[in-house]
Amino acid sequence: MSNRNYSGPVVAIAGAGRMGRGIAVASALAGVKSQIIDLKQRSADDEQALRAEALGEVHGAINMLADIGMVERSNVAAICANVEFSDLSALQHCDFVFEAVPETLEAKTSAFETICAQVAHEVIIASTTSTILSDDLQTLVTHPERFINAHWLNPAFLVPLVELSPATATSDTTITALKQLLESMGKVPVVCKASPGYIVPRMQMLAMNEAARMVEEGVASVEDIDKASKYGFGFRFAILGMLEFIDWGGGDILYHAGQYMTKATGEERYAAPEIVNQNMENGRIGLRTGKGFLNYDDLDLDVYKNQKLAAFFGMLKHLDVLPVCDGSYRKAEQANSSDDRSTRPAD
Repeated sequence: MSNRNYSGPVVAIAGAGRMGRGIAVASALAGVKSQIIDLKQRSADDEQALRAEALGEVHGAINMLADIGMVERSNVAAICANVEFSDLSALQHCDFVFEAVPETLEAKTSAFETICAQVAHEVIIASTTSTILSDDLQTLVTHPERFINAHWLNPAFLVPLVELSPATATSDTTITALKQLLESMGKVPVVCKASPGYIVPRMQMLAMNEAARMVEEGVASVEDIDKASKYGFGFRFAILGMLEFIDWGGGDILYHAGQYMTKATGEERYAAPEIVNQNMENGRIGLRTGKGFLNYDDLDLDVYKNQKLAAFFGMLKHLDVLPVCDGSYRKAEQANSSDDRSTRPAD
């Protein structure tokens, strides 16, 4: 990079598409120098056009963040300077590589061949694939102990979570180093084994399919299902983790609800998994018994509950849906069709 006083890690982003640009913005915001590298053979004119487009999008995103108050306007130029568009030679001077080429084995094979021919053997290589298992990709990388999948969620520069999926050969050193890099960028890395769908896509796929299924069945309007997802479903899980929420209400509620829904709908997808049945048998109900998916034995439950309730209150303020709290009754006004909490359903 051009800044000789910079002593931090250098990130190479192999792929100039949407994900690569998002990672470049995330890196730049945290003061991490990054190089966007296009692995395709192009004419000089096409290369110049891609360079302008990629850096234009990166700079545009950073300026947008300044517009909404996330970034100080006076810092925009310095943040933008953290990103460069480079050729393959930049791979020889990086500490981490994020591979962000299209989701085909052919594209991945070619990308890793190019990357491995350029980088030093200790450089960590992370694929951003959302579909291909890390175990299926590790064979494409020399020194596979330095390989790992890093699944960013779009938009990469805003969503805190990055799901790390080590391959069989991935070393603990690789996992630790990548976690430290991501945490230095303000990200929240989690680790999951090589499993289809990672964590978030696997959960959200079920939820999204169920929402679409309710529209199909005429259970509720698109508008009301979306309201329910934002102000009920999403509201609660922004504060309590999914398993923490089971413990909060009680695993017995999930157990009995699953039995009822399975019988009422005839659909086995509502049946509780075996781990919920085992928790019931072992008295691991949640907060009420001191153990559930989590252990609450050494926790001051009153303090814990108050902290969570305070966080819920903060979400109410953020969403501008605070309840009436002055102790006096006021008749609600007729809902306006232009209510910005609603989204007009498609024709």
